[in-house]
Amino acid sequence: MLRKLFLTAAAVGLMVSSGTASAQDYPSRPITMIIPFAAGGPTDVLGRVLAARMGEILGQQVVIENVGGAGGQTGSKRVEQAKPDGYTMVLGTVGTHAQSQTLSKKPLYNAAEDFTPVALIAEVPIALIARKDFPANNLKEFVEYSKKNAAKMQFGSAGAGSATHLGCVVANMVMGTDIVHVPYKGTGPAMQDLQGGRIDFLCEIISTAKPQIDGGTVKAIAIMTKDRSPALPNLATAEEQGTKGMEAYTWNAIFLPKGTPAPIVKKLADAANQAMETPAVKERLAGLGAMIVAPDRRSPDYLAKFVKDEIAKWREPILKSGAQTN
Repeated sequence: MLRKLFLTAAAVGLMVSSGTASAQDYPSRPITMIIPFAAGGPTDVLGRVLAARMGEILGQQVVIENVGGAGGQTGSKRVEQAKPDGYTMVLGTVGTHAQSQTLSKKPLYNAAEDFTPVALIAEVPIALIARKDFPANNLKEFVEYSKKNAAKMQFGSAGAGSATHLGCVVANMVMGTDIVHVPYKGTGPAMQDLQGGRIDFLCEIISTAKPQIDGGTVKAIAIMTKDRSPALPNLATAEEQGTKGMEAYTWNAIFLPKGTPAPIVKKLADAANQAMETPAVKERLAGLGAMIVAPDRRSPDYLAKFVKDEIAKWREPILKSGAQTN
């Protein structure tokens, strides 16, 4: 009996010491950051800026892999199923880790239970933008035109269930229209079709919308948040233009597979925090319209509660809109 107890204790001790050693050595090889949308989209742009600096801090390259599909759930699911060793993480969004839980009748995962939260990174406003020859120059004109011509209009998104999809669902709901949704595998191809005049409008994350607005390849209609964005200070909010309730945004956060050891989570969270405090990263993200969250909102514990609150927050408007998929 004593021998059995000794062997059990020794085995447990070996497991603990091995786990500690593993965490101390981490990372010993490149880390993969899954971006659950196509290259060129807003999450991709933000992720690449963050990954480059985190790689410098950690002493190992953080490699970006774009895995689009199912409004970001496909790429997120890959991370949920990955080995919990800290070498595969996902840059999640409000779409992948909050709205998807109601938008999909059968979500591919439980966002609040199937991941290890690491750090909330930034919040990003959404802008309503139209093709450059759209016959409206402000939100009032846009609403009037859409109500009269809804049957022949189309809006695009980064995919069914994405934050960009839900942004336009909110716009449709507020306008009282039922405009056809065209889902794409990421914002990049959706933006190309908007610029080509093949769709009428997008509810686009400001980090991707801003360069196109500044370049004149699309027409800016409104910012879909309560306050104007510092990145586009001259673009009035929907509420300023007389339309209440037309609000949409996204956020970005890092998640690991469930069961990832706490020391590894802490090391990645610390690296993310350090990256966010880097002046060059701050400047780059601010230029994209992303607002880095305050230090007291970056912890794994905060992100865990935040995800649950966001799932609850978006449930009612999604159900009321009838926008559920599959």
